[in-house]
Amino acid sequence: MTIIDLNSVREARSPVRSRCPDCSGRLTMLRIIPGRATSEYWTMRCTRCGGIHLDIVKAAEPIGA
Repeated sequence: MTIIDLNSVREARSPVRSRCPDCSGRLTMLRIIPGRATSEYWTMRCTRCGGIHLDIVKAAEPIGA
């Protein structure tokens, strides 16, 4: 399992969902998983209904690039 330091997380280049599509509750970050090329998988959980949601986002440029 990859540990992510949320203080070092950069902004995504593509829009990321902030509200649950089922109940409009707030989503909190569970995990960011590196994907292919410049993609990341952002796993989020709804604070209202408990639903788990996955967004595939285009990652920001690496620091120092």
